[in-house]
Amino acid sequence: MIGSINNDLIVRLPRLPAPGETVAGGRLSRQHGGKGANQAVAAARAGAAVILIGAVGATDGEDNLDALAADHVDLTHVRRCDAPTGTAVVLVDENTGENQIAVVPGANAGVSAEQVNSALRALELGARDVVVLSFELPHPPLRSAADHARQSRARLVVNPAPARPDYQDVLSGALVTPNLAELASLASGPGPHEAALALAARTGQPVVVTRGADGALLADSGEVTLFPAHQVEARDTTGAGDTLTGVLAASLARGCDLPTAVRRAVAAAALAVTKDGARAGMPTAAEIDRLLAGDGTTGK
Repeated sequence: MIGSINNDLIVRLPRLPAPGETVAGGRLSRQHGGKGANQAVAAARAGAAVILIGAVGATDGEDNLDALAADHVDLTHVRRCDAPTGTAVVLVDENTGENQIAVVPGANAGVSAEQVNSALRALELGARDVVVLSFELPHPPLRSAADHARQSRARLVVNPAPARPDYQDVLSGALVTPNLAELASLASGPGPHEAALALAARTGQPVVVTRGADGALLADSGEVTLFPAHQVEARDTTGAGDTLTGVLAASLARGCDLPTAVRRAVAAAALAVTKDGARAGMPTAAEIDRLLAGDGTTGK
């Protein structure tokens, strides 16, 4: 995993504010986050051996690293730097679970191409490995990581969040996991099916589009397959996309075929939204298996 590590400030509100509006009330909590760190935790809980490459502040990052270590994420290649750890401010509608997020990069902006190249050379990647990238880091280290993954024949998974149209060179040869808004920024079409197929044709790899309460769709080999969501009571959708991407990568790493991996990832995302915060609801492999078994489906 090459991605961000953040401290999250989460405000649960009666409803999300409109532009220029103040909504009073709510509850504040502080949690650990960052797309790279969240995806690493999701993959580790799903049974993968996970190594995270990133950066935290030397003075305010240790709690975050302790939490990652507790989930058995390898932090050998996480750099401590002078900048503060990245911060995300997350507003959550306590009735629907929908959110709005603003991110201050902090130490994440200090992740360099040199740091990433050195780490990936030491790891000696091969065809059985999966490299996961997300867009809360600068362009140069992500481009270097993508190039290294392609050269080593490792599988490349890219979560293009937040949407960064200027990062499109990172997507070549990658399995891409956008949500509907990110898909619209990356490809055009009369609908998400056509846009997903257009993006897959451009990258040369399948595309998995997350659709929130509607599950996900897989665009592969000129066809689109729908994966319905599981019916759950959503409390907080923060981290659902990270859960899907992390579990998708973990499932591919364990040898699942792509439809099975997507099915497991959709189930994991459903479980993740049943608790507050980005990571609290991220499930173990056993919990994913139980949900799938209850629906009459199984994972490989």
